[in-house]
Amino acid sequence: MSMEREKELALRASEHDPEAFAELYDLYVDKIYNYVYHKVGNTTEAEDLTAQVFTKAWGAIGGYEWQGYSFSPWLFRIAHNLVVDYHRARRPTVVLDVLETRPDLVGSEESRPEQILQSMMTMERVREAIGELTEEQQTVIVLRFIEGYSTADIARIMGKRRGAIRGLQFRGLKALRKILGVEEENNESR
Repeated sequence: MSMEREKELALRASEHDPEAFAELYDLYVDKIYNYVYHKVGNTTEAEDLTAQVFTKAWGAIGGYEWQGYSFSPWLFRIAHNLVVDYHRARRPTVVLDVLETRPDLVGSEESRPEQILQSMMTMERVREAIGELTEEQQTVIVLRFIEGYSTADIARIMGKRRGAIRGLQFRGLKALRKILGVEEENNESR
């Protein structure tokens, strides 16, 4: 969708046009769901939280102002806040389903059962390692490397400066390397 079309929809939605909001919903519901699912690790909870994101968005849409960039950071900010609230009473986890995050495996040579099992074990190891990061580091890693958002978009979503996001990303990746033993392996090979 072009930025002009998205701007038009966002402006119409901010005037409580349900059809424009429905188009924005269709455009972003899967991305919001994937983000929430990776953060909570439960399909039912992710569905409920995704519904809450769009309910809150509809309730707050009158105050939305076009800022010259995609509508998604505004939605992800709402999603991020709901996920933070969700985790206040629960242990934070991130779930990575190998076939969901690697659809290229389906029907490939790598889709043999032993290859899928190895990938699942690797993804489970990574998921557990991500779960050991701070909540903010988890959010940055998921948004950056799973959802593919830019540092600028993540900064808008999390309400932080780009430098802070880069710092969280750097520290998160460094911690992941340590947890996964990557640094030790690299040092042993020297």
